[in-house]
Amino acid sequence: MILLGICAAWSLITAAVHDGRPEGMLLAVLAVAAGYAAGRISGALLPVAAPCAGSLAGLALAVTVPDLSPGPRFAAPLGHAGATAALLALATGAACCAAWAARSPALRLGLRLLAAGIALSGAALGSAGGCAAGAAVLLCSLAAGSMRHRGPGIAGLGLASALVAAVTWAVAGGILPEGLGSALEGRLTPQRVQLWQDALRLAHRNTGLGVGPGRFGELSPAVPQLLQPDGKPHSAPLQQAAEQGVPGVLLLAAAFAWILYALWRTPRSTPIALTAGAALTAVAALAMLGDALSFTAVTAGVGLLAGWATSRPWTAPDTPGSP
Repeated sequence: MILLGICAAWSLITAAVHDGRPEGMLLAVLAVAAGYAAGRISGALLPVAAPCAGSLAGLALAVTVPDLSPGPRFAAPLGHAGATAALLALATGAACCAAWAARSPALRLGLRLLAAGIALSGAALGSAGGCAAGAAVLLCSLAAGSMRHRGPGIAGLGLASALVAAVTWAVAGGILPEGLGSALEGRLTPQRVQLWQDALRLAHRNTGLGVGPGRFGELSPAVPQLLQPDGKPHSAPLQQAAEQGVPGVLLLAAAFAWILYALWRTPRSTPIALTAGAALTAVAALAMLGDALSFTAVTAGVGLLAGWATSRPWTAPDTPGSP
């Protein structure tokens, strides 16, 4: 809570200096905090039912909410498909966590089939990223059952996140080899790369305080050229760097590092900790490559899953794995 409070305070400071609009950042912080509190409480009371209900709610949101559907209006080049993929990854992770918490073999099997169905629903929704993210979370969850120590798994998730962040910054800075850089730019679309480059230039010019929350769209030359501009660079760390400077990036990284640390120390079983970590890492990767964290449903879902995975059930406790 202290870390989230610092994130909110820093957004207010940078907004005051540059006449920015911190409402989006404040809403994201509030959603994460509320989701985490609700997850800790519901996870303690209903360690199986709460994440199961959450997984169904996430799937329902991905299917029914128009602004999250990767249809023709949003599919290319920068649309909302990242939010749909993030919700499917979170829903898959919640179903897998519920499966590991279940005592009955039949219920555990049913919840894993639910997780597989959620992952496959990404293909039906036209979200290849959601299908891939859900499948990755499911496979990581199954593999976590054979791990005796969670430390290497948590470290691996942190390393994977750092690698995606490094690639994002390398693409924005144009420092990759020509062949690899061209291939990645083709997959990411030139429009997205231009936004990243604008964000990096703004960050270099305003290292300490950034340009102010919500002001990237006003200062980026690439934004007016888009057919449907939303004023965002579609990369969470680059947006933080451009709008809130290096301290903003460090606070974002610290928040994710704290989540991994909390999963390492959680009293829940190792499979639950690693499953939640895999789902949250998938969301982090999607946020580095898109605008997934711009949606309240995603930020609240992140808090909920973290809360479920770090709660202390009042019923018979899980058998915790060795950190």
